[in-house]
Amino acid sequence: MEKSERKGRVTLILGSAALLAGFGSSFQYGYNVAVINSPAPEMQQFYTQIHENRYGPISDNLLTLLWSVTVSMYPLGGFFGSLIVAPLVNKFGRKGTLLFNNIFSIVPAIMMGVSEVAGSFEIIIVARFIVGICAGLSSNVVPMYLGEIAPKNFRGAIGIVSELFITIGILVAQVFGLRSILGNKEGWPIMLGLTAIPAVIQLLLLPFFPESPRYMLIQKGDEKNARKGLQRLRGWEDVDEELCEMRVEEQSERAEGQLSVLNLFTFRSLRWQLLSVIVLNMGQQLSGVNAIYYYADSIYSLAGVAEDHVQYVTVGVGAVNVLMTIAAVFIVEKSGRRLLLLIGFGVCCGACVLLTVALHLQTKLDWMPYVSIVCIIVYIIGHATGPSPIPAVITTAMFRQSSRPPAFMVAGIVHWMSNFTVGLVFPFLERGLGAYSFLVFACVCLATFIYIWVVIPETKNKTFLETSKLFAQRNKVEIMAEAGDSKIKETGGENGEQEFKSTFL
Repeated sequence: MEKSERKGRVTLILGSAALLAGFGSSFQYGYNVAVINSPAPEMQQFYTQIHENRYGPISDNLLTLLWSVTVSMYPLGGFFGSLIVAPLVNKFGRKGTLLFNNIFSIVPAIMMGVSEVAGSFEIIIVARFIVGICAGLSSNVVPMYLGEIAPKNFRGAIGIVSELFITIGILVAQVFGLRSILGNKEGWPIMLGLTAIPAVIQLLLLPFFPESPRYMLIQKGDEKNARKGLQRLRGWEDVDEELCEMRVEEQSERAEGQLSVLNLFTFRSLRWQLLSVIVLNMGQQLSGVNAIYYYADSIYSLAGVAEDHVQYVTVGVGAVNVLMTIAAVFIVEKSGRRLLLLIGFGVCCGACVLLTVALHLQTKLDWMPYVSIVCIIVYIIGHATGPSPIPAVITTAMFRQSSRPPAFMVAGIVHWMSNFTVGLVFPFLERGLGAYSFLVFACVCLATFIYIWVVIPETKNKTFLETSKLFAQRNKVEIMAEAGDSKIKETGGENGEQEFKSTFL
């Protein structure tokens, strides 16, 4: 097969590996984001009943605090999951870490499923923390695995598969959360326990798919299995060109060794890449998207939706989210990453401003609640277009093999701490500021938009080395690529010029 014909081909093995990794891990992330939204009244009634049986009546403030803790334990667990990303992926590999991670899904699923029988809301809180660890790992390892097994011309589209399954997980949780299905007094424990099903499927099937060839060659030194895995993923025997690119990276790895998070912060050659990862993940989470998922029903009620219709609006918005993420999969390789980020954050900023105005005026104008719902839908469309799926794709592209695990670790820490902050603070922010709470999110979107406009380059169809060159001038380094070798010359600083051998991607 000619090389020109190979470009653009997704083999059955590559597509199946991407789908299985996304369904088994990313799906759970999304499912557990939204799973406690619709059954919240029944679960809070359970909390109230247990507290009254033990200690007497519960105050509204205490119930709000307990529920905020229940919601925010999930992103807090995600934070701790992010802390162990680098050591696990370096020791067990990308695929091995995904398989190991399912422990943090199956155990809490059982705990949440029996919580009502056990008569303990504390079990739910602890289980939410443990399943958060699962999400913290999967949100970093899945994009890393997908980015490393994908060819460069498909890296963006396949990378978004992770976000696609997150949105599908959210939608499935919203559908199951309908009061006629599982979002009722009898069904909510079953609904919480269903998160184990994708984990079991992944445990059974993922072992039959290849490990990341980059991990096998560069970090394990196993060229035989790296070649074999790459041949299965690409669907042809001649993979020498791609292996050669990996060997160039491997040579610099030998000289440099594995990087820690501390090393990452001290390398000038990675300064702006690292800052960009931090800004993108803060912008993604502090823009308020998870506030809408965690507290969707209360937000729609605030927007004037009748109580009987809230659950259906929630499902409808979830479906829009999935459709727009699917659209992003198909357009990312044509439009590029940077443009989608700019459009997404711009739309989200405008939607938050208009939503604030609509919420402020809805008591004065009968039709204003409809404007509020439209604003929320437009916000979700904007977020699904760029801010939700693209940061993980950008992180994969900006870093090379040794720096990628600690980079994803930093990204995960920022991601989940920001997520935790939103989940814990938003109920009080909503009570204190009301409609004006969305102006905070608008400011975050605007600041992130400006940063992307000024700093983030386009990485579409770029190799890892080509991406590093895009940042070289801003980092004040000079990259000189030679046959089988690469050098980076750092300029400036008190000690003048310093040269060291490396390939920064």
